[in-house]
Amino acid sequence: MTEQILVPALGESIKEATVSKWLKKPGEKVAADDPIVELETDKVNLEVPSPIDGIFTEKKANEGDTVLVGAVLGIIELRKETNVAKEKTENKINLQENKIEESKNVEEIKHKDVDFEKNNEEPLVLSDDPLLLNDQEEEKKFNKEEILSPAVRKIVSEKKIDTKEIAGSGKDGRIVKGDLINLMGVNPKPSERKIKYGPEERFKMTRLRQTIAKRLKEAQENAAILTTFNEVDMTNIISMRKNNQEDFQSRFGVKLGFMSFFVKSCVVGLKSFPAINAEVEGQEIIYKNYYNISFAVGTERGLVVPVLKNADELSFADIEKNIKLISEKARNSSLTIEDLQGGTFTISNGGVYGSMLSTPIINPPQSAVLGMHNIVERAIIVDKEIKIRPVMYLALSYDHRIIDGKDSVSFLKMVKENLEDPRRLFLDI
Repeated sequence: MTEQILVPALGESIKEATVSKWLKKPGEKVAADDPIVELETDKVNLEVPSPIDGIFTEKKANEGDTVLVGAVLGIIELRKETNVAKEKTENKINLQENKIEESKNVEEIKHKDVDFEKNNEEPLVLSDDPLLLNDQEEEKKFNKEEILSPAVRKIVSEKKIDTKEIAGSGKDGRIVKGDLINLMGVNPKPSERKIKYGPEERFKMTRLRQTIAKRLKEAQENAAILTTFNEVDMTNIISMRKNNQEDFQSRFGVKLGFMSFFVKSCVVGLKSFPAINAEVEGQEIIYKNYYNISFAVGTERGLVVPVLKNADELSFADIEKNIKLISEKARNSSLTIEDLQGGTFTISNGGVYGSMLSTPIINPPQSAVLGMHNIVERAIIVDKEIKIRPVMYLALSYDHRIIDGKDSVSFLKMVKENLEDPRRLFLDI
């Protein structure tokens, strides 16, 4: 008796996938629900499990093939119950034998340790070993080379020079300033990647990367994208996090991050300016009276944008817990189609990578995206005095077809005000 491995339903509007990687080889034994093959869709990667215990006997599709929903990916042959029972019994016997053998080994080691302690009151002399002796001599030589003059030490520290690669010309092989100056005339070596793979590498774009490219290009072609900027003094949020972090974490089991403040601030702004939470469909504008906040997550496979559903109904703790959970799923490639659908507004945090300022691209069919950036101490005027404060630049890109400049600027100003005085988020003002 055999069972087919089929391409499962992949979600709304997704009819095909690419065979990304086979996780089992023909001839391997598999248990029910063991992952057999990984599929890549326009949005997520997913693993297709074995429907039964058996032997994976045949592949019906190769890596890189495009397959439709319902297509046969492979064949599983049912394992006979007698063989399964026999195999389980054999495994149990082997396990018991291994435990007995391990127990014997432990006893032998204990006896050896006792004998060693009795017969070796003095520690083992490492220099009796010729190999270790050579290592010690090399270490002494290395230490001599590391005796640097103050001038040389300063250059090495500032330029982060690896002295192990330098043959010193001074006494006893000591590195002198002239040795470092000579390095300036040495041509750099080719990169390890160039040596390994050659001057160019060519790879087919993954389905996810193709989808990202297509959607972003469509956004630029279809929407009238404009970006407005502002800055926010993060002093009060940083202070609030510092003063309440320990208590928050002990109560809720998760750290109080910046994202919950930004999500809450954006929801307040979206309620006040509905066009920013709307989308264009043909000649109509669809206003969304729910607030599903998408947030961009960078992964090894590329950028994914999972969705925090009904963010207006979540507490600070719930927001932080959900963001942590969804981010982990994104990095583990375990997001589902549902995790990526239904967003009404996006927050993108380029600041985690060091970005000072950017103009984020709208995530269709949404009409706006907020860009967060790095926090840098800057000189600003506070009560007619120059103060050094932690400042973040904010960028709001929006579709000018349905969002006027007044609404976009006012929205961003409201977000700024709520972030600079986060107590407003608790008082609902």
